[in-house]
Amino acid sequence: MERRHHVSDQAVQRAVRQAVRDAEIAKPATAHTPRHSFATHLLQSGYDIRTVQALLGHKDVQTTMIYTHVLNRGGRGVVSPLDR
Repeated sequence: MERRHHVSDQAVQRAVRQAVRDAEIAKPATAHTPRHSFATHLLQSGYDIRTVQALLGHKDVQTTMIYTHVLNRGGRGVVSPLDR
């Protein structure tokens, strides 16, 4: 017989909060932080906004657009194919 043991949202939030304290991370972090990091890194790596939208499960592309702030890097945002 297969059984599933569910973990409450509060338990996950407490565990993440404790892990951040234990790791002595000064920046604020929550259980949602890895999701934001994932989206940001995809965009920085050159993935298009529609792919990121699909991976995050957003219905509206406007929701995904909040991550595009990382792309405003001026000339430093251009990477030569030879540098890859």
